Amino acid sequence: MNVTDSAPQIEQDPTRNAAVILTVAGIAAALAIYYPIMKAMAVHWRAVPDHSHGFIVAPLALFFAWSQRDAITRARIEGSGWGVVPLGIGVLMIGFGQLGTLLPPLRAGLIFTIAGLVLLFLGREVFRILLFPLCFLFLMIPLPQSIVNTIAFPLQLQAASAAVTSLHLVGIPALLEGNIIHLAHTQLFVHEACAGLRSLMALITLGVVFAWFFQQGHPVHQVILVASTIPIAVVVNAFRVALTGALTHFYGVHVASGIIHEFQGVVTFTLAFAILMAESSMLNAISAYRKRRSAEAST
Repeated sequence: MNVTDSAPQIEQDPTRNAAVILTVAGIAAALAIYYPIMKAMAVHWRAVPDHSHGFIVAPLALFFAWSQRDAITRARIEGSGWGVVPLGIGVLMIGFGQLGTLLPPLRAGLIFTIAGLVLLFLGREVFRILLFPLCFLFLMIPLPQSIVNTIAFPLQLQAASAAVTSLHLVGIPALLEGNIIHLAHTQLFVHEACAGLRSLMALITLGVVFAWFFQQGHPVHQVILVASTIPIAVVVNAFRVALTGALTHFYGVHVASGIIHEFQGVVTFTLAFAILMAESSMLNAISAYRKRRSAEAST
């Protein structure tokens, strides 16, 4: 009786309802103000495949927040003045972004603004519950091109080098010159698009989602799962380049482009997804084994 009677009281609490209304109204106003920035970012997602995963980040963040609705309902709502700190950071980012024509601060400003509104009106307890969905939103912000160039070129060289080594192991003659792979009858240029940055960003996002769904309550496992997406993406991309080189050697240069090349990307990303699933299952098995051994030791 006490549980069923308390729920209506929470829903009818005027202070609580007012805080929720203020938060929703503030977020709606922020979205309206940031609409041109968000629209331009969506255009960037569509134009640059390396950041196309941005389309699914916001819906996933909303889902993560919705999955915590029971905890939010039970949480005490008591606004915190500390909310002005992330709000102030958001305002400063708008100023820096406008003055320096820097897109990342402008885009990140919206997330800090939303976080500040949650903390200001709903309080610390709700803010802690929603901290993960809020942080997850940062994955939708495209990396600055200077950082992309810094990351992509070493990945190109690493993928090309690993591919040539793999080709040698299967008896296919290949010579590496920078990011150009010379085969017997042709040569392959490992473009920036083949550096694996697209699969790296998508796999990191996928790793975070996996950690949230399948490793809740195991922070060490979550860190391992997310961190492992980087070497998985690098290895799988090197495999893709090597596969392209092998197919080109046997069937001609036409397999290095077009629908066949795109299908190779789908296959290799599916392989990365399978590796991530296997790793998550292995971590669960290790955890279950340790619990079993601990139970046996205690008896």
